[in-house]
Amino acid sequence: MKIIAYIYSDPLLEKKPDIAIWGLEVDRIYEDLGQYQQLESLIQDCQTESPDYLLLRRLEELGNSISEISDRLNQLEKLGIEIIAIEQDYHTSQFQQTLSTEARQHFTQLLQEIQKNQRSQKLQQGHARNRLKALPPPGKAPYGYRRGKDRYILDRSTAPVIKDFFEQFLRFGSLRGAVRYLEKRYGKKISVSTGQRWLTNPVYRGDLAYQNQDIIADTHVAIISREEAAQIERLLRRNATMPARTASAPRSLAGLVFCQSCQSPQTITRVTRRNKSQEYLYLRPSNCPLEKKCSAIAYEEILKLTIEKICQELPPTVAQLNLPNLDFVKNNFIAKIQQKQEIIEQLPLLKEQGILDQETLDLRSYTLKTEISKLRTQLDQLPPGDLKMIVKPVSLSQFWLDLSETERRFYFREFIKKIEIVRTESKDWQLNLVFVF
Repeated sequence: MKIIAYIYSDPLLEKKPDIAIWGLEVDRIYEDLGQYQQLESLIQDCQTESPDYLLLRRLEELGNSISEISDRLNQLEKLGIEIIAIEQDYHTSQFQQTLSTEARQHFTQLLQEIQKNQRSQKLQQGHARNRLKALPPPGKAPYGYRRGKDRYILDRSTAPVIKDFFEQFLRFGSLRGAVRYLEKRYGKKISVSTGQRWLTNPVYRGDLAYQNQDIIADTHVAIISREEAAQIERLLRRNATMPARTASAPRSLAGLVFCQSCQSPQTITRVTRRNKSQEYLYLRPSNCPLEKKCSAIAYEEILKLTIEKICQELPPTVAQLNLPNLDFVKNNFIAKIQQKQEIIEQLPLLKEQGILDQETLDLRSYTLKTEISKLRTQLDQLPPGDLKMIVKPVSLSQFWLDLSETERRFYFREFIKKIEIVRTESKDWQLNLVFVF
């Protein structure tokens, strides 16, 4: 018994399929990529030596239209070949040996399904060709842009609003705060989820992101720089580890302090006296499970000791870290990017020499550009500078004392993962700082 298989795949829409999808031993596999040369060879070989079975994934792989599929199907079946489509309920003998109404209806439904799939495929091919040309995806342009002839262009009335939104988030690290600022300053009311999408949307970095998750870099004018984008992503990752709503809390210690005894997070409570403007801040456990509840501690006392300990403990902690050579890592990424860019520049020459056709050139160029985008993302996510150099100024207490609470909140979270209150039997307490590295 001789079994052969045929696979057709469109390089615009899918990767090359795994040849081990059949689940049994196949004598020969014919593969086509965008053209039908191997299918013609298969038909010619079958006329010389007819196999017993021909395996397909789907019948629509036999042609671009119903007429082409029917012609090739009839041509192969006349040779006595049993054709099986493993992803569709089609088996040659199933339709040849029974002429029941049910079988005819099933075959009609199958043809309708093929027509529907082909219409969908043609639409997808159109979108794929637009991707190869780095054209914007279908739909309305993102806020801050409008559609140009072949790319997004800045909308002068809304781009400044987006820019100010990003700057506000970078300044204070609070998404909710940036959303409130936008409404107060510009009357632009958006949800927090919309603000989150703006912060993560590659379009504002000058890149295009498609539905298949591919990203092409530098396709239009960016609203934020690569450095700003990397900082935004770092802030979002940091805020994701914080308790709910503490990212935009006005106090610098919000979301950082925990009690080591009861493991309860500490909430900041404000106490005022009647007819007095002065207020007192305390940190108290939000949900202490102990029978004798952990007592509250003055906010200013914990803040003062936190600053003292970070100045004392941060330098030796960083000195012990085995940090990678950032310059070497960055240069490695840059070299890979340059290498791929040089290949892109050589592609037109290969076309002139007849080695590549235009479609293959466009596909190869697109693949290289998406690989460059991934490398740039990895490069942008590297730390911004030498941590050991950054530690020197932040190890001075005056640096922290000169900051506002909002600014101090921003910098605390750059270095501190958790602040633990260690209580003693004598009702005294100490602090234990857990750094992010």
